[in-house]
Amino acid sequence: MKAALDKAGITNQDDVLGTQIEKFLDKGINISPFPVGEGGNIMPGLDNHSMGTMFEELVRCFNEDNNEEAGEHRTPRNAVRLMANRMFLPVADRIESGTYLLYDCACGTGGMLTMAEETLQQIATHLYGQEINGETYAICKADLLLKGDGDAADNIFGGPEHSTLSNDAFRSREFDFMPTNPPYGISWKIDLERMDGKKDLKDPRFVIQHAGDAEYSLLTRSSDGQMLFLANMLSKMKHDAKKCPLGSRIAEVHNGSSLFTGDAGQGESNIRRWIIESDWLEAIVALPLNLFYNTGIATYVWVLSNRKPAHRQGKVQLIETANQLRVALSDGLMEDHNVFLKRVEATLKQLGRKPSAADLKLIINAVSWRVEDAPAVIKKIHKPGKAQPAPLRGRFEAKIDGKTCVVEYEPNSKLRDYEQIPLLEKGGIKDFIRREVLPYTPDAWIVESDTKIGCEISFTRHFFQPPKLRTLAEISADILALKQETEGLLIEITGGAGT
Repeated sequence: MKAALDKAGITNQDDVLGTQIEKFLDKGINISPFPVGEGGNIMPGLDNHSMGTMFEELVRCFNEDNNEEAGEHRTPRNAVRLMANRMFLPVADRIESGTYLLYDCACGTGGMLTMAEETLQQIATHLYGQEINGETYAICKADLLLKGDGDAADNIFGGPEHSTLSNDAFRSREFDFMPTNPPYGISWKIDLERMDGKKDLKDPRFVIQHAGDAEYSLLTRSSDGQMLFLANMLSKMKHDAKKCPLGSRIAEVHNGSSLFTGDAGQGESNIRRWIIESDWLEAIVALPLNLFYNTGIATYVWVLSNRKPAHRQGKVQLIETANQLRVALSDGLMEDHNVFLKRVEATLKQLGRKPSAADLKLIINAVSWRVEDAPAVIKKIHKPGKAQPAPLRGRFEAKIDGKTCVVEYEPNSKLRDYEQIPLLEKGGIKDFIRREVLPYTPDAWIVESDTKIGCEISFTRHFFQPPKLRTLAEISADILALKQETEGLLIEITGGAGT
């Protein structure tokens, strides 16, 4: 590879691309979809949901200041697994051998489609998807091509010109299973304009026959189009009981507004009425808060089926998942987060659950909140004799279970601050912090890894001459002059009356 780069004139010294290519080809990294390695050193392949995780991390690192819309990015793996289980498990014993069509109308990197496909395992499936975001669409398409699944890749459409709402890529298709997480809280005004506006819109997905109304409108407010994605999925359900005894099943993520927004006769309310009167809504699952990247709002999985079993007909199941861990922990409010963390660890062990560090963080955030006067949260306890107390370095002496030890506390990132300290500051950084910071924030400490040395040349600091300030006498004279001028103008206006 190095010879090829040299031949092309690309070097590590003068071109970043060469360095990046070499990193991608590093034998210690495997971002291909296939296992690589020899003997006992086998690195597993990277599925496209993991690639989606990488994409989300890049978004987090580089786009945090771009005010991304909530719900605009990837769906967490545990939420996708829940959706797949809610779609397949209730009908698992009735899924016969054959070919099933899976469709995601906002497929992103394709994680939902591939996880749904993996859940079905031995059953033949065909994947279909549509995605307006060019970057995530490219990841989805590339993943399928790298896996050798060219047929599925041909069924994925994407890019700004392929909006599901205004440019349906599968007008004549019906599907068996449809998982999706559409963008919520995002305007669809551009799509509305492409479809000639609400007045002239005749798309059979959004203007239907129902309840004796030949033009029953499902069109929502232009400020939020999430419910239209659900209407799009409903239009692609299989209704022929003879050809498809299972009908179609849908699992779709929405935020809380889909439960209640829209007055009677408006699009959102009409969609809910259509679903409920058709008896398609099987369950709504309330997910824990802070589950999705870039939003802490409440989210819900809507599970729909046009073949509800007899015991579910006429009923809608509401499931609250956020309270499950709270119930297991007990209903009492714990003031000490350290005690709470130990209880969580013990409870998860008792339940036989081993969540990843990322999932555990989501669980903790969902059932806890910051209180300023609560006991400090311990991040690390040093073994006896391994560390000495150094408050300015973040190591404090504390008593735990009656024993004196050295601990590090969890910092509050919202209170993090930076100071510019002169390089020749008398006493150095420590004396500056003791003099300028600790009197006001006694529990502050220095993060050595964030300490940087820089240089600047400031002409302003050395040559700046502040403007000469006027004396009090000069200011008083100006005020008096303005007062006299104002009185003169008043006399001119009133013609001297009353003087």
